[in-house]
Amino acid sequence: MGAPPATSRRVDVALAVATVVVVALTVGAGLEAERDPAPAAYAFATGFGALLLVRRRWPLGVLVVTVLGIFVYYALGFPAIGQALPAAAALYSAAERGRTHAALVVGGVLVGVAAYFRITEGLPATYLLSYELLTNVALVVAAVALGVSVRVRRRAREDQERLRLAALAEQEAQAERRMQAQRVRIARDLHDSVGHTVSVIAVHAHVAAEAVGRDDALVTASLERISVATASTLRELRATVRVLRTADDDTGRGTVGLGGIADVADATRAAGVAVDLRLDVPDGAVDAAIGAAAHRIVQEALTNVLRHARAQHVEVRASVADGWLEVAVRDDGVGPGDGARADRGTGQGLRGMGERVGLLGGALTSGAGDDGGFAVHARLPARLAP
Repeated sequence: MGAPPATSRRVDVALAVATVVVVALTVGAGLEAERDPAPAAYAFATGFGALLLVRRRWPLGVLVVTVLGIFVYYALGFPAIGQALPAAAALYSAAERGRTHAALVVGGVLVGVAAYFRITEGLPATYLLSYELLTNVALVVAAVALGVSVRVRRRAREDQERLRLAALAEQEAQAERRMQAQRVRIARDLHDSVGHTVSVIAVHAHVAAEAVGRDDALVTASLERISVATASTLRELRATVRVLRTADDDTGRGTVGLGGIADVADATRAAGVAVDLRLDVPDGAVDAAIGAAAHRIVQEALTNVLRHARAQHVEVRASVADGWLEVAVRDDGVGPGDGARADRGTGQGLRGMGERVGLLGGALTSGAGDDGGFAVHARLPARLAP
């Protein structure tokens, strides 16, 4: 990516004007010539500058025409202006546009021709080697080196810009991947929440159906529990929708944390299972995403208890020690090896919990408890890695 067109045009005009002025001043200061400066000599100065206006399109052509113009200028006997001086800008342009080898070759030819004619004119070799030849060589080398330097810096800027754009593209891709991961987490949250609520509704609906006409109070209580469960799930669904409608990729928003475990335990108790709940986790001790994961683990474990375990009692424990959150759920119901309930430890719920914990840097185990029943244990970092 080169300079903007307007800036490039201004640079070309400035370089052309500078060349015209320098060469014209040198023509006017010439002392040794076959005739006095004439308007044609100044016309050559103007021509050398005008050629630079098209240097970007034809850098090598501008260089060749400039050198030929210098030869014609001297052949007409105009005041000496040096061989390399009028060609300096053209040499620079050729090198700056990537024609470094051609610039060096043409510059060498120019210096060699100048030295040859100076020797044939009888110029002392000591003067030629100590002053004029060295001056011409230095001017050619400096012009080419400056052109190469400008080109290298421009390419470095272009490379930096490409790297910047590539970095921005990678950041956007990472943001999109994070968003996709967030959508997956939200989908799992919705699955866990709705699944638990449906289980609670099913249990209470069954209880209400059995109690119709026999225990109106139990029917009313079951219907109230169904109403509370559905209302809670609907609130969470609305919160999730709000998260999806915002651009903020905050893993803690729209999810229920450790504080929501008590409600899950109450719903399980209402379904007829005793829940012994103990949460030894101070406020702010774990990140929101960790708390949300712990909530979903307990919710899924209790849902499995209602669906499969035929348990009478469940223990739920959560504590923080040495930077780790320990979550354990144990029941006294049917274990994973008991006949028809053998699939209890291989369902999508447990697989989802294991994936969730693994993504957060923790580990999850599940299986038959030491005293029978079923146990789920998760170990999560209290804080997410930066």
